[in-house]
Amino acid sequence: MAIGKRIKHFRIFRNLLQKDLGSLVGFNGKTTDVRIAQYESETRVPKDDMVEKLADVLKVSPDAITVPNIDTNKGILHTLFALEDMYGFQVSTNPEELYISLNMDNPAYDSLNDMLSAWQRQAIALENGEISKEEYDNWRYNYPESETARTKKRLKTSKKK
Repeated sequence: MAIGKRIKHFRIFRNLLQKDLGSLVGFNGKTTDVRIAQYESETRVPKDDMVEKLADVLKVSPDAITVPNIDTNKGILHTLFALEDMYGFQVSTNPEELYISLNMDNPAYDSLNDMLSAWQRQAIALENGEISKEEYDNWRYNYPESETARTKKRLKTSKKK
């Protein structure tokens, strides 16, 4: 999903109008909604400092806003190719399905495995009704800060026992 669509997605997720978001990131007067509309339509692309402001106001990680363009199957495939090159992702099969797996020999395996395991725990918690969709989305959109906070909370709780 391109950056403009991500900005719009998170603005709507936070129940903000374009004008509201524009004001919160510091645009004044008549330009408040126009600038956000330009970002969302991708006639303008926000610079890194603006991405930081948008992320702060939208309460998400800047990385959640700037994900690669995966609006097409070709874009998704090229993203997967890049993940293969950089992190050892690989296409695997079993008799029932085709799936993406991690190459255990890749230097990034341990950290990626930890991250994917954290994601799986959250997905299972959502599936089991232990957390709401909003809590799940907030976890995803604020990763890794959300996982760090969760780990610290879990450690505090275990120390009290």
